[in-house]
Amino acid sequence: MPTITDALDIIGKLTKADQNQLKTMLLASNSAGDADMETFLTQKRTTNGQVCPCCGSVHSVRNGHRKDGRQRYLCRDCGKSYVITTNSIASGTRKPLATWKRFVECMIAALPLREAAAICGIHRNTAFFWRHKILDALQNMANEVVLSGIVEADETFFAVSYKGNHKKSLTFAMPRPAHKRGHAEHIRGISHEKVCVPCAVNRGGLSIARAITLGRISTKDLHRAYDGRITEGTTLVTDKHSSYTRFAKSNNINLIQLKGGKVKKGLFHIQHINNYHSRLKKFIERFNGVSTKYLDNYLIWHNFVNYAKETSTEKASILLSFALSTLKHETCMGVSVRASAPISDIIYRAAC
Repeated sequence: MPTITDALDIIGKLTKADQNQLKTMLLASNSAGDADMETFLTQKRTTNGQVCPCCGSVHSVRNGHRKDGRQRYLCRDCGKSYVITTNSIASGTRKPLATWKRFVECMIAALPLREAAAICGIHRNTAFFWRHKILDALQNMANEVVLSGIVEADETFFAVSYKGNHKKSLTFAMPRPAHKRGHAEHIRGISHEKVCVPCAVNRGGLSIARAITLGRISTKDLHRAYDGRITEGTTLVTDKHSSYTRFAKSNNINLIQLKGGKVKKGLFHIQHINNYHSRLKKFIERFNGVSTKYLDNYLIWHNFVNYAKETSTEKASILLSFALSTLKHETCMGVSVRASAPISDIIYRAAC
C-alpha cells in the first residue's frame, strides 16, 4: 500500500507548475465551506447595518423574495429595490461561492487562465472576465495605499500592446501596423511606443505602481501618480531625474538622488525599487504579454500577490472578501470595450 513518503516522492518529481496546481486544488478542497453566496455577502455587507448599495443609505427594509428565493430589500430613501449582490462583481453570477473561492486561490498562485479555468470547471472566457472583475475591485484597496518613511521611486517601461482579438470589433481600429510576434517595437529607446510606469516602495513593503504616460515621464506625470500617496516629510530616494526635484519640493518631501542604481548614500539606496522592477517584469512575462488596457490591473495583482505580508491562504481570504463585498459593478461587456490604451496622460491631454 502506498505511503505518504511515496506520495511526497511523486510530488517532488512534478514540475513547478504542476505542484502549484496541486497546491491550489488541495487548498480549494479544504476551503470550499458550506456557506452560499447570499449568506457570505450578507455577513460581509451588513456588519454596520443594512446599507443600500445604490445610495449608501441605512434606511432599508425587507421586501419579499425573488423567484429564486433571494431576499429583496427596499431603500426608503432612494426607493430602489435590491438584493445582497447588487452593485457587486458577483451580480448576476450563477456559480456557487465555492467556485469563486477556488478561482481566487488560483489567482493567488498566479496560474494562467486555462489552468485556473480547468481547476474551477468554468470556461476560459469566464475566467478572463472574473480575473478582471476581481482586479477592478482590488483597485479600490490599492487606491488607499499611502507611503511614508523611506520611499524608493523609479519608473519602468513596457511596450504598448494592443493584444487581443479585434477582428469582430466595431469600435476599435489599430492605430499602427501590427507588430509580428517575436519582433521588438520599431522605435528603440524611450518613445511613444513605451508605457511609462512610475513605481514606489517603502521599507515596510507597501508599493504603488500605475501606468501613467507614454514615453518619458514629467513632473506633471509624477503629480498625477503620487499626489496624496506619499506623505509630507517622507524621504524619497530616486535617481538623478530632474522631474523628481520639482515634485519633491512642491510636496514638502525630503529628496535624496543617487547617480547609479548600485550607489549607496548611508542608509539610502534604490536597490529595493530595482528588485521590484525585476520581479514585476518576471510576473508580466508569465502571461506572454499584457494588453496595455489591462496593465494597471496586472500591476495591482503583482503588488498584492508579491508584496502583501500575509500567507497565501490569508491573502486568498482577504481578496475574496474584499472583491465580492466592495461596491463595484462591472459587466463582461464593460471589461471588453474599455479604452485600448487607458493611459491617464492621453485622457488628461484630451481634457485640456
